[in-house]
Amino acid sequence: MRSKSVLAPEAGDPKDQGKAEQVREMFAQIAPRYDFLNRALSLGIDRRWRKRTARKLADVLTRPGAVAADLCCGTGDLVSEIAMFAPCFGLDFCHPMLTLGIKKISTTKLPATLLEGDALNTPFADCSFDAVTIGFGLRNLESPRRGLEEMYRILKPGGRAAVLEFSKPVVPLFSQLFAFYFGRVLPPIGNALSGSTFAYTYLHKSVNDFPDQATLAAFMRSVGFFNVRYYNLSGGIAALHLGDK
Repeated sequence: MRSKSVLAPEAGDPKDQGKAEQVREMFAQIAPRYDFLNRALSLGIDRRWRKRTARKLADVLTRPGAVAADLCCGTGDLVSEIAMFAPCFGLDFCHPMLTLGIKKISTTKLPATLLEGDALNTPFADCSFDAVTIGFGLRNLESPRRGLEEMYRILKPGGRAAVLEFSKPVVPLFSQLFAFYFGRVLPPIGNALSGSTFAYTYLHKSVNDFPDQATLAAFMRSVGFFNVRYYNLSGGIAALHLGDK
């Protein structure tokens, strides 16, 4: 499990960069603390969300010869859950994140391989995978629609796509409490602990700007997916969208 060595972009003001370069630099900067912050700031609930995602794909992943791909795989947490069921390829364009993921997965015997590449232009052939996932990465792409189109392209007919993403809480009082935590408490704490001046401020903005559950479901249908459905996780803090090809 190797990936090519790619130098991280030069540091600079993210306002002066395209979104892809901003996101790549941001994740390169916070990579050493990324897993710790995920666990700490979510109180470990992010693990349950990933396990739920893998379970929702289990019937597809247990087909004879099934293989999966996880785009924007980061340090490989979702790859590891999926690889419990079937071989999985993870793809990400941030080299420091992949380096950590490869090291982590190398300590297991899971059938998982991490590769360096762009989720909008993957190295995979048409109709290659029984399941294609993206966890907390779709909103970070220059074009979420192109990301969904690429997922559709590399998915086999009869396969299933899964989009795990932060979403809009659906319980009124809880929604207000979470909005305060997510907008006022998490950004300064996350920025301070990660060593970044903008990563968790960006997180808040990117989630706010991202479509709600029903809109994303309609977006997936417009790309070509059918039988699109979604599940609110933890009151809608996150949502899992599934679509078939």
